[in-house]
Amino acid sequence: MYKAMRARMGAVVVRTMCRVRSVRGDDGMVTSEYAMGIVAAVAFAVVLYKVVTSGAVSAELQAIVKRALDAKA
Repeated sequence: MYKAMRARMGAVVVRTMCRVRSVRGDDGMVTSEYAMGIVAAVAFAVVLYKVVTSGAVSAELQAIVKRALDAKA
């Protein structure tokens, strides 16, 4: 009984995986998707750079580093 149930469950899993694979179609990104990903990453990096180098954030980061270096163990 156990072996029959295990074989049946294995077959169900295999069929489900085959269906999922056929629905997805391809496994990787196409060149346009890579390009859009790179553009989004660069835009995010520019925004992050602008925020970090702004006056208030820069001063706060410097204060944090100074407190960390002046801390006594």
